[in-house]
Amino acid sequence: MGDANLPPTPPASLEAFDPETVLSKLTVDEKIGLLSGVDFWHTKAIPRLEVPSIRFSDGPNGVRGTRFFNGAPAACLPCGTALGATWNIPLLVQAGNLLGEEAIAKGAHVLLGPTVNIPRSPLGGRAFESFSEDPVLAGYCAAAIVRGVQQKNIVASIKHFVANDQEHERMAVDSLITQRALREVYLLPFQIAVRDSRPGVFMTSYNKVNGTHVSQHPGILRDILRGEWGWNGAVISDWYGTYSTVEAINAGLDLEMPGPTRWRGPLITHSLISKRISEKTLNERVLEVLKLVNRTRKSGVPSNALEGSKNIPETSDLLRTISAESIVLLKNQNHVLPLRKSKSVAVIGPNAKNPAYCGGGSASLLPYYVVTPFDGISPKVKSLKYSVGCYSHKMLPLLGPSLRTSDGAVGVTFKAFIDPPSVKDRSPVDMIHTVDTNMYLVDYYHPKLTEDLYWAEVEGSFTPDEDGDYEFGLAVFGTGKLYLDGEMLIDNETVQRSGGTFFNVGTVEETGVKYLRAGVTYKLLVEFASGVTSKLTGADGVVSFGAGGIRIGGARVIDPQEEIRKAVDLAKTVEQVVLCIGLNQDWEEEGKDREHMDLPGYTDDLIHAVADANPNTVVVIQSGTPVTMPWVDKVSSIVQAWYGGNETGNAIADVLYGDVNPSGKLPLSIPAHVEDNPAFLNFGSERGRVLYGEDVYVGYRFYEATKRPALFPFGHGLSYTTFKLSQLEVRNDGAMLRIQLLVENTGGCSGSEVIQAYVAQRSPSVKRPRKELKGFKKQYLGVGESKVIEIDLETRYATSFWDEERSMWISEKDTYEVLVGNSSTNTSLKTSFEVKETLWWSGV
Repeated sequence: MGDANLPPTPPASLEAFDPETVLSKLTVDEKIGLLSGVDFWHTKAIPRLEVPSIRFSDGPNGVRGTRFFNGAPAACLPCGTALGATWNIPLLVQAGNLLGEEAIAKGAHVLLGPTVNIPRSPLGGRAFESFSEDPVLAGYCAAAIVRGVQQKNIVASIKHFVANDQEHERMAVDSLITQRALREVYLLPFQIAVRDSRPGVFMTSYNKVNGTHVSQHPGILRDILRGEWGWNGAVISDWYGTYSTVEAINAGLDLEMPGPTRWRGPLITHSLISKRISEKTLNERVLEVLKLVNRTRKSGVPSNALEGSKNIPETSDLLRTISAESIVLLKNQNHVLPLRKSKSVAVIGPNAKNPAYCGGGSASLLPYYVVTPFDGISPKVKSLKYSVGCYSHKMLPLLGPSLRTSDGAVGVTFKAFIDPPSVKDRSPVDMIHTVDTNMYLVDYYHPKLTEDLYWAEVEGSFTPDEDGDYEFGLAVFGTGKLYLDGEMLIDNETVQRSGGTFFNVGTVEETGVKYLRAGVTYKLLVEFASGVTSKLTGADGVVSFGAGGIRIGGARVIDPQEEIRKAVDLAKTVEQVVLCIGLNQDWEEEGKDREHMDLPGYTDDLIHAVADANPNTVVVIQSGTPVTMPWVDKVSSIVQAWYGGNETGNAIADVLYGDVNPSGKLPLSIPAHVEDNPAFLNFGSERGRVLYGEDVYVGYRFYEATKRPALFPFGHGLSYTTFKLSQLEVRNDGAMLRIQLLVENTGGCSGSEVIQAYVAQRSPSVKRPRKELKGFKKQYLGVGESKVIEIDLETRYATSFWDEERSMWISEKDTYEVLVGNSSTNTSLKTSFEVKETLWWSGV
């Protein structure tokens, strides 16, 4: 692979300016203009004072650039929970470096990530973006990513500050949280990131916390973030997450995004006249924006830079390493894994050939390429058999890769018009070739399309490889109809149903079925009108991000029972089976929470049947959050592979065949049933509020407190080798806690172990979890190698809880136990230390 569409290398830096001096020269109107974006991704420039416009880009697992539709391809990293599963801080710094380099290629100055919210429930629609249920692991991961990004002089925008932990009514919901839980669980990851990496930007969350939207919450933005933590930087809103003029500016929200403004402009002028906003406060907000713009000059990225890609072998190698290190071996009965390359193998399942490389929403992007599990396994074996087994899609698989344009290219032709189809001989104003038939037109622009209302056609041809019924699907934000050889197969215009597509403003996927013959070419045409023609009225949590959307899918109609029978017959003919199952970005996406934890469709039936047919069955799960596993006792081996990015298939194959020894550990607990989760009774908005009723007992803290075991505990992960931990010692000098132990590789191959250090207070004055993760280290050891490792912690961070009476952290005089092991339920080493005097403290 070589460089593709790589923009010119930027200079080492652009000329900086003095923000204070510029501030003194700005007019009031210019100041006001700097406090909101000018479009979806850019800030306002002040040319006369040489203040450039800067560019933001999503994040968090890649850098999309300015275009959802027809953008430059990008590197797609594993999802947030996968990154958390590496437990490898130096590796995550490298991941941050890569994100910084990708941002430079896209001409972006600020990366909208990492996401540092807490997946308090497996059902959270964006939980896959976050690192962990544990605030310490999440905080260290966040700090590593931020550090890596900012080493490249790209500014990281940590998000979503704070408690943006569900999608249901996310802009309206009031998160009701005790001060202890807020501090010890939800704010702590951000606090650690401020302490260890000083992110340049904070993005506020959509929701309220205890009655006030965070984007206008002085207690959180002014008193905690800037006051107590002493953080300096720009605070920006999430997109359309500003809800006021005066309150937001006075609380400390510097920049409203996106533009053009809804809440600033003349409203600030009026507020200055009425003295609801002071000149001093206005200057404070403007100065933070100027400081941010000035800081980004170090990147060397010019304003409005060309957007390109940097698809190089070094990127692929790093992505493959990260993805492989994230994979968690949950179960390996009878040592079925690693698979033997000399033995016959069948790859079965709906995820085998359909790539599940990232979650949906603002985390999604157009990847350089995607390696499926089937593609990854193929080069490792002489022959490979395949069966789909069943379907598991929520929406029909995107049809683009199976279509051809009129000149034979893979994909479709998109044509834009200023006239409706009723105008004869109309001519397109724009023609675009694209393979991606999930077209979110939020940032689509053409100079001749000057009105919100425009029309489009999407054309391609489809040639099936076997006879049968084929189902086609069309979802739109706007209105549309799908034709096959001139016959209208789908009408998604006359009557429309809300379906949560396109960030919850689009329709359901309407479908139509037609019998097609193998080898015959059929012309597919979609006629579309832009978003303003939508007949949908109101939707849960709607944020209308743009001008329209078109999603075209399709697949051959199958008989599920017949396909399962074929898979079983195939499994009986081979020595090893890899079952590739799970979810995809239609199931886990921004804008909508999951309804349950179960696998879709006939997946469980398929697993049961194949496992009965072949005892050497390995289940590979691709999902960002836990799924129910009613077959857990029946299959030999289970691998949690997450959404692994561009290299997901290669990484899976590397682990399955032992080219990489699995070393991932669960960053969140996997319950047996969704009802076991501590947030089960308190998830989702009810009359505009959600009670965080589990308090500080999130994840493993709850399972241990209630003695209700998780199916797979937090921190769990097996290896192809074995490790021995011994000789635990702890020294506390009052300020620092040094944990030291010996780690030995006692097995037959090299590998890495994650040593996890938990702390428990013996006689606390309040109820506390039985133990809490406070530090960890991932250590690689060769066969027979041993090493003394050290984990250094600040004593106050290792021992404190939030004292609600004093509104301060408290480290009580007491005896504290240190429990060390390789999961939350396997902490075989134990010792203790003393805190001799009670200490109250605040800050970072």
